[in-house]
Order: sequence, then structure tokens, then C-alpha cells
Amino acid sequence: MKRVKIIILVLFIIIIAIQFIQPARNQSGQVNQNSITKIYSVPKKVQMILSVACYDCHSNNTRYPWYANIQPGSWWMASHIKEGKNGLNFDEFASYSNRRQQSKLKSIVNSINNGTMPLSSYTLIHKEAILSKEDKMSIKNWANTIKDSLELRN
Repeated sequence: MKRVKIIILVLFIIIIAIQFIQPARNQSGQVNQNSITKIYSVPKKVQMILSVACYDCHSNNTRYPWYANIQPGSWWMASHIKEGKNGLNFDEFASYSNRRQQSKLKSIVNSINNGTMPLSSYTLIHKEAILSKEDKMSIKNWANTIKDSLELRN
């Protein structure tokens, strides 16, 4: 019984200790010069949808909920953000080549069609990020319009 108490005490100390190891926050606080909004017209409705459903993982400005301060959740969230930004970062979109921009816009449409974005683990907690049919159509129409204009440039 004494061994169990020691194990529980050690686990408790570890849990407390890891709370002090926080990953860097993804918050630049400003609109980047390479932002998609600096090079393409983004309708207000689409911008609002992207902001609510996409930007937490796909921009340089994440809105952090209360649970982002608790480990190991904070590490898990930082990992998702890093992965999301590696796949697509709306704040770095202008730095992508035309071909990569076309590919990312096509991926946006495909992800919406497949239902893979936003992630179900994200919408489970962030109900406001669940896309309606109208939201999906707005994003797809906008992305396809930009993609088509890029294809005409080539």
C-alpha cells in the first residue's frame, strides 16, 4: 500500500511540474504582408468563416481556449497548430508559388467536399466552426474562383 501511495505522489508531482512547461504561443497579433487577404479579395462572409473555422490552425494567430493552459493538452494543441500551418498557412499564402497556391486552393475544396476540414476533434469543442452547407458553398466558390484566375495567369 505504501508503494501505491508513493507512485501516486510521484505522478501528482510530475503532473504539477509539467504545467510549467508551456509551448510557444502562435500569436503574432498582426496581419502578415504575405496574408491571403493582401493579395486576393476575400469576401467578408468567407473571411468570417475562415477566421472561425480555419485560422486557429492555419494562420499565425490562434485563439487559445482555457484548456490550452493545461498540459498535456497544450502540447497536443501546439502539435496540431504546427501540422496545420505546415499544410496551409493563410498568413503566408502570398509567399507560395502560383502552382502551390493553386494546389492549396484545390485542397481546400477537396477537404470541404470530403468533410475532413475542419477536423471533427476541433468542431467537437468549437461548435461555431461547424460549416453549414451555405458556408461550404461560399468557401468552395471563392477558392475555385481564385484558383481559376491563377490558372489563367499560367
